[in-house]
Amino acid sequence: QVQLVESGGGSVQAGGSLRLSCAVSGYSYSSVCMAWFRQAPGKEREGVAAIYTSSGSTYYVDSVKGRFIISRDNAKNTLTLEMNSLKPEDTAMYYCAANPRNFGPSYCSVIDSGRYGYWGQGTQVTVSS
Repeated sequence: QVQLVESGGGSVQAGGSLRLSCAVSGYSYSSVCMAWFRQAPGKEREGVAAIYTSSGSTYYVDSVKGRFIISRDNAKNTLTLEMNSLKPEDTAMYYCAANPRNFGPSYCSVIDSGRYGYWGQGTQVTVSS
């Protein structure tokens, strides 16, 4: 079975950096969309960044552009989210997700939770001011 397991969350002061990782097991997604989402208490789940695994094309929500970097290591079957210049509003539970179907890179540009069927358990990121 496909499993996604996030790690790397923690507490950091505003302006700091953090790197989240997502280990994928059960299947190697060579040409699919993978993404990071986040959800803060009382708020809806928000798409943060997405990547098309074969070409490496990336997409970001405006609020994190220039600060976050999504990447993948296909050989290691991992997904990474590098977060820099963190702000208190970045505080949330972060989830990695995957769409097992190959719809092409343009499909990944719309980072909507409804497009993803596989989810990790989440890792908490807390940014203090």
